Amino acid sequence: MTDRESAVLESSLSSLPLLAKGKVRDIYAVDESHLLIVASDRISAFDVVLPNPIPGKGIVLTEISNFWFHRLAHVIANHLTGIDPRSVVATEVDRRMVENRAVVVKRLRPVPIEAVVRGYLIGSGWKDYCSSGSICGVDLPPGMELADRLAAPIFTPSTKAAPGSHDENITEQSTVSLIGQQLTEAIKSASLSLYQEASEYAATVGIIIADTKFEFGLDPDDNLVLMDEVLTPDSSRFWPADTYAPGVSPPSYDKQYIRDYLETVDWNKQPPAPELPKIVVERTRDKYAEALRLLTGKSL
Repeated sequence: MTDRESAVLESSLSSLPLLAKGKVRDIYAVDESHLLIVASDRISAFDVVLPNPIPGKGIVLTEISNFWFHRLAHVIANHLTGIDPRSVVATEVDRRMVENRAVVVKRLRPVPIEAVVRGYLIGSGWKDYCSSGSICGVDLPPGMELADRLAAPIFTPSTKAAPGSHDENITEQSTVSLIGQQLTEAIKSASLSLYQEASEYAATVGIIIADTKFEFGLDPDDNLVLMDEVLTPDSSRFWPADTYAPGVSPPSYDKQYIRDYLETVDWNKQPPAPELPKIVVERTRDKYAEALRLLTGKSL
């Protein structure tokens, strides 16, 4: 069986109505209070879904997210319910599909921003710094290098773009205009606390969390709840601590490897995306599996 045949490009459950399909996740209605979220093996870069799936990637994302949701539950409530995904589908085919790659979660009202926390100068943050000396309105010292560690982690929110569009970095004040002062402050505080605790743990297993993004929702009582995925190789940059050095883009346990490859080909970052070589798919799968092993002790 080839990688493409063994990978899950889409879930196609027959037991539940499909509500939405994201870049990676398929979302199904369970009832008025619960959703089933299935993590496929799709992968995106520059906000475009690539034609090649990464076999087992959805399992890695689910396992790592669940690990962090449980480890960080004392910081803020999250969307997990503890309901076995296999118990909410009706067929054996569907039960096999959701095993290890799905969660039953609370229905929430999503907050329409991505809460990005940066501890290092890389990615779009580096590009913004080079052009303006700041990121999302946060001024940084002159003369910093690519991948430099920041004096302290910073909150740099972005818009949550519609499918086919690109997220855009915005200032904290713009965030306040979108969602209000109180909610912005709550999200900023929670995001920085989550990043700090996760970074301290990751350091004990030899991983630097360069940056990450969180997503939040509101429950029926307007309580802030952590949702979607958390601190995965899709939503974060994970660097091996033993090879880190500023001045270069460090090797990583995440999809930066794919981004770096795509920067070498003639592509305008608009759909359709180019095919990935087999070696790029295999090395990406290995990087995700290594992140899972180091962070959780589990194997793919």
